[in-house]
Amino acid sequence: MLGGIAVLGLVASTAAVAAPLKVDTAKSTVGAVFKQLNVPVDAKFKKFVAQIDFDSAKPEAAKASVDIDIASFDLGEAEYNKEVLKKEWFNAAQFPKATFVASAIKPTAGAPAGTKYDVTGKLTIKGKTADVHFPLTVKKEGGGQTFDGALPIKRLTFNIGESEWKDTGMVADEVTIKFHVVTTP
Repeated sequence: MLGGIAVLGLVASTAAVAAPLKVDTAKSTVGAVFKQLNVPVDAKFKKFVAQIDFDSAKPEAAKASVDIDIASFDLGEAEYNKEVLKKEWFNAAQFPKATFVASAIKPTAGAPAGTKYDVTGKLTIKGKTADVHFPLTVKKEGGGQTFDGALPIKRLTFNIGESEWKDTGMVADEVTIKFHVVTTP
């Protein structure tokens, strides 16, 4: 459930120092995929802000950050949405945002120029910060660009699922944060 936040952070990490890109939030998504009782669950964050400065000619100068509104996490069921905001899960009252800040964006060795990057940065969820690394794919579409990626994390690293919910037999520790960020000219 917490993975969606991480993914959002990752998407924002594709920024560079050209000029800030305009994110089309209507076409962009940040979500988390995890297993509950060994059944895949696909959830999303409905509200996030991504700031991206990215120029494929100067990826080392890229800058990116993402702020995710934890209360916007949507599992598709109102009762579950309310549950994950509680202290044992996201503790949204005390930690209303999750953030990602990129520290480096480098072209992936062997990939066609301007298409694939390795992103590193810091992901903060529920007051816990961890170094993360993930692959990023960038595509030009019309006058804009799309940034796609998937960041695997462990929910327990961020204390998501405390007390009885630490049992990974109910909710798996592995979460993949997936993002699709669309920018416009």
